[in-house]
Amino acid sequence: MGKRQGSLLKTAVGLMLVFAALPPATYWGYEHAYAAADSAVVQTTQGMTQKLAGAMSNRRETITFTYQGKTAKLKSEIQTAINQAMGSDPYLYYIIDSYAFSYRGSTRAVHVTVQVEYRETLQQTAYVNKQVKAILQQIITPGMNNHQKVKAIHDWVVLNLEYDHSHRKYTAYEGLQTGSAVCQGYTLLTYKLLLGAGIPNRIVEGTARAADGVTQSHAWNLVLMNGAWYHLDTTWDDPDPSPEGGISTLYYMRTDAQMRLDHTWTKSYPAASTSYAQTLTKLVNQGGQGVEAYKTLQKDLNYWLYEENQVVSSAEQLKELAKQAAEAGQQSLLFRYRGSDKLLRQDLQVLYGLGLNNLAFNSSPFENTGDLKVYVTWK
Repeated sequence: MGKRQGSLLKTAVGLMLVFAALPPATYWGYEHAYAAADSAVVQTTQGMTQKLAGAMSNRRETITFTYQGKTAKLKSEIQTAINQAMGSDPYLYYIIDSYAFSYRGSTRAVHVTVQVEYRETLQQTAYVNKQVKAILQQIITPGMNNHQKVKAIHDWVVLNLEYDHSHRKYTAYEGLQTGSAVCQGYTLLTYKLLLGAGIPNRIVEGTARAADGVTQSHAWNLVLMNGAWYHLDTTWDDPDPSPEGGISTLYYMRTDAQMRLDHTWTKSYPAASTSYAQTLTKLVNQGGQGVEAYKTLQKDLNYWLYEENQVVSSAEQLKELAKQAAEAGQQSLLFRYRGSDKLLRQDLQVLYGLGLNNLAFNSSPFENTGDLKVYVTWK
């Protein structure tokens, strides 16, 4: 499966969150109890939730049951039960395309019908589960710690999916089958892979602001690691131009503050307040058997950019770095730049003097330092 070609900050459309039930048709005045017509009888909101959750898990499109009890607030209770049933499984929640419900009966017993449309069939979800297991067997090796597992999963998703600019592919199944999906497909597949590797995570829904200033719906993951939460956005870590190997880590294990530079969310999620760079530094300083793995992660995540002596602040510094990279046969350069966007563009002009062709670059704020994180490619 190929690498997506597109802008660095891809358009994050296509989340298609679906909670819009059609208005239920309600008919009162019937004095029959419908228990005889349907053996499934529930008497509480919890009972409705359990009935619905089981049926939805099996991808039932038409779900019927009889509710016996007080019906004065039945409409809101059915809606609550549907919300709770969908929320019982985060994966299920995001593959439900739409639903509607209706009910009729007496003040003592009501027959309820819920119609559900899914983006992924039960067979397709089974395929996803099978593929997830196979992928994990391929990328997770004996002795890996959870930090390494998250990186391996992140890298696999970024390298094996490309963004669906037709905005038609929303599921993990479509991502696996065709190699492309919108942000929801990236997030659902990442969710499944992390869960399969024993790593707790949640799906975050919100918005993201692209480089052109347009803000649109978006989804990503929130990962729990040793008691701390971190944001992980595999969609936006799939940019073009991309770092060597096709993997960006700009949105890898980030804090709330780091993500809020261009991501927003309104629902309540666990706070992500721990710097992952500091987490790895502490693990390295502790020493022990796994220290080399943590050092490798620091290198792969370019945490050397935090070192003050690595800052580029002039055209001459940039020219020397690019010269060294080109002489080593490299076709890209990552660096931390101290200066404005205007000055950066001026300084980048010196690279043409090195005979580098097809120059392209992208930049983003480097934490809250006022510096820029810059990635340049050439051929």
